[in-house]
Parts: sequence; structure tokens; C-alpha cells
Amino acid sequence: MTAFFKPVVENWYPSHPLPNDVLLPNPPDDSDTIPSDTKSTVVRTDFYDRSPISRRFAIIGLALSSIISFCCIITGVVILAIHGVSGVVPLMKLGHSELQTYLQFEMLSLILNALVTICTESTGFVHNISLRSALASEGRLRFNTNLRLLTAARGWRNPNGVLLNGIMVLLLISSYSSSSLVISYNYSSSQNTASAAIAGLPLFFLGVALLLQVVIALLGMQGAEILTWSSSPFDITAALLHNNKLTRFSSRCMCCVIDRGVDACPAKPSNTQPSAWHAHPSIRKVVISLWGVVVACAGWAGMVTYIRTKNDYFVWTFLPWEVSVMYHIPGVNPLDVDLLVWVLLFINIAVVQGPLTLGLHCSELIANVIRDERQWRRATEKKGLKTTTNPLMPIFAHPICLILFVMKPFLHWMFGLATTVADGAEDGKLSGGLAVLMFEAQIWNLCVALFIFACFFTFIVLRRPRGPQPAAYGHLQTLANLIDSPLSPVMWWGHKKDGLVCHAGTSDHELQAIKMGCVYAGSGAESPASVS
Repeated sequence: MTAFFKPVVENWYPSHPLPNDVLLPNPPDDSDTIPSDTKSTVVRTDFYDRSPISRRFAIIGLALSSIISFCCIITGVVILAIHGVSGVVPLMKLGHSELQTYLQFEMLSLILNALVTICTESTGFVHNISLRSALASEGRLRFNTNLRLLTAARGWRNPNGVLLNGIMVLLLISSYSSSSLVISYNYSSSQNTASAAIAGLPLFFLGVALLLQVVIALLGMQGAEILTWSSSPFDITAALLHNNKLTRFSSRCMCCVIDRGVDACPAKPSNTQPSAWHAHPSIRKVVISLWGVVVACAGWAGMVTYIRTKNDYFVWTFLPWEVSVMYHIPGVNPLDVDLLVWVLLFINIAVVQGPLTLGLHCSELIANVIRDERQWRRATEKKGLKTTTNPLMPIFAHPICLILFVMKPFLHWMFGLATTVADGAEDGKLSGGLAVLMFEAQIWNLCVALFIFACFFTFIVLRRPRGPQPAAYGHLQTLANLIDSPLSPVMWWGHKKDGLVCHAGTSDHELQAIKMGCVYAGSGAESPASVS
């Protein structure tokens, strides 16, 4: 039995944050200097990046999304006014060979999906910042990353409330569903040439969906008190401490995100840390939903394979080649292209594409949580942890975030290959027969791609980090407990103090390695206890 000091605290995570001076005696003002004898226990919170650069990028993104949405709306209105609901406008001539025609047509669709992704990510960034600020003001912000559209602030009229979040879900699905119907074929009888054309009504719907997302994001930005625009969990933690919305418990210097209660500390270091699967309560739901999308896609592919009757053999191709299943919207004239036909087509495509859109949206949680943890674990590396980074770095410097950013438009494009609408036009008019086409090989291709995608994300959430550094996964209370020094541009975490009970924490210079056989707690532990 080894005796050591153990703090007695009734509740490590109080429902109402305590002021910092409860734990930090005689806290200095922002302009004061911290005495040298209290630097190990006092956290100055006057330094954190409010990230005005991120705010500028966010405004630029919203402006770009607004410009694209207005262009779509104006172009769609002009096409509708001149050519009517069934009218299209030729965009570019297609090649003479069938393969060249396919490649040119699908490249246009892929570019359009990429533009939609850029617009929705720009508005999503602002909407996420406002949601985070709203949750912080309500005392409900636990993690740096949350499910943006499935986590709501209080109040029906709140821009981040249940009502507008539900509308944002419908608008996000509508954006990708509309984009899959914008590009169509047009045959010119006078010139005997084929061209890619733009349909007016789907383009108009796409512009309206993008514009409404911008409006909701702006409402959220105006309605929330945004403490910082930074995506860094360290700046957010410091901002919450500075505004008395979070309290640091100095004795939990070796407790990870899943260590709860008084008995969790003091503690000995562990060689392995818990996985994201066990650390974040929403991660498991996201992984299960991803596999649900895979199973649904496999069931869809199996159904198409079962009812296919035209051929008795299966030919694999990446691009659509031969239709497996074709059906018309029931209850409408298949030869008449009117507003009712378009609306029913939108609903049909949205119902099928909706689970894919929501699954990819929820995958953001996994990518961002892993990004936050990998950033935190750099504090034990030789170069240390850079707490302040370029606002674009979270997307392009972290492989998982970059993979997700690329896979979103790519998987939606693959969905467009698997099912499309027979919307061929002649001389600027849709010729009728807007039937839904399904391609067996392309559905199986999409299923395989989703299977690989789900396997990859399942692997990274089950992987357990190595080393004694406690895992946080962006949990703000845990980070507040582990970071016991003022934020600096570069920060290290490690062993800070020897004794019967050792202490670990952060510093602006490289620290010693953790002593695996020692017991760690805060430097202010006072109550005696014993442990075997």
C-alpha cells in the first residue's frame, strides 16, 4: 500500500460552471503578470486566438455561395421564362465517340457536385460556429465537434434550433438532389450534334436551396455571441475559461476523457488510450449509420439484380452502359414534362439520396474528432503542438478531413452514375418520358465504394492511441484539466514535478517524459488516501 494525497471533490463535472477564482486563488487580471510560484497551477486565459482570419474566410465563403446561388436562380428564371418548364439551354458540344461523350458529360456533373460541396461546406462552417457558440451560452458545449444538423440549441426560433436545423437537413439533401438533375443531353436536329444542356427548373431549385442555407447561416452568426472563430479545441477551451463558462480541475492531470468520478485520480499513466468509439457518445451512432447506408445500398443493388430481366448476364463497367431497371413516376403522363413531374422526380431522388447525404454529413464528426486528438497528441512530439494554425489547415493538412472533403462530391457523383433520369432533350425541349433509370453495375460500384469508406472510418475510430498522454478527443473539460499553462504558439505536455504524487502538464518548452511507474495528480492535492 502506497500512501499519497488525493483530493476530495464531490462532482468533477458540475452542471453549472464555477468561476475561475474558486480554484485559482487571487486570479490576475488580463494585464497582470502571473507570479512564478503559481505558474504551475494558474492558467492565464487572456491569450487565445479569436481568429479574425477565419471570420474573413467564412464571410468570403458565404459571399461565394451567395454569388453561385444567385447565378443559379437568375439563369434558371431566364431559362424558365424563355423555354418554359421543359426547356433546356445547350452548354457545350459533346464528342463524337460514345466514350468521349460519356466522359465529358460526367465531368460536368462531377464539377457541379464539387461546387455544391464547396458552397455547403462554407455555409456549414458558419452554421457550426454559431451552433457551438449557442451551446456554450447554454452551458451545453461538451466537445469541440458536434453533429451540426442533429444537435440543436434551445428555442424553436433559434437559428440553430430544431426547426431551422430540420430545414437545413432538407436543404442540404435538396442541393445534391437538384444537382443530379441539372445536366441533360440535348440533340440538335438542324446541326445533327449532341450537347450537354442545363435544365432551368432544377437549376432554380438548386440556387434557392443554396441561398436559404446562406440565410440560415447568417441568422445564426448574428444571433450568437461568438467567442472565437477558431476551430482549434485549445482556443475554444481558453475562450470558455476566460468567460467563466468552464472550470479547470487541476488534480486530473492524468485523467482521459472517459475517466469520471473521484476515484479516477490520482492515477498511474497507461501505455494505451481509449479509442474514439468509447470516448465520444455520438461516434458509435455515426458508424452504425454508415454501415446502415452500406446495407441499404447493397439491398438496392440486390433488388435491381433480382428484377433485371432484359439480359441474363452481367457486364461490369464504371460508366453507365446498359439500363437495368427503368420506371416512370406513377400517376403522371410520361410524355408530358410539367411542374408536377419535376416535383415528383425531386422527391423520388431526394428519398433515395437522402441517407447518403446524411451519412456523409455525420462522417464529419469522426474526421474532426480524430483531427482534434491527433493535434493534441503532437504536444509530446519533438516539435511540439502549434496551437494557432491557418484556418484552412484543418481541411487540407489533416488526411482524414481531406479524404472526406474529396469523397463527398465523388460519392454523390457515383450515385448519379447509379441512378439518373432519362431527360434527353431535342432542340432545347425535353422530349418527355422522364423515367428513372437504374444501372446495376454502377449501383454495385457505389456499394463497394461505400463499403471501403465505412471500413476506413470504422478502423480509425477503433484505433487506440499509444503513449501515456491522456486522450481528449476534443472534450473541452478534459483539455481544461490537462492544460495548466498559458497558451503559447508552441506547447508541450509531459512530466513537470516529482514527489510522492507527481504532476504532469503543459509548458512553452519541451518537458521530461512521463515516468510510467509514478502516480500523478495535481500539485494542490491535500487529502490523504491510500491505494494498492
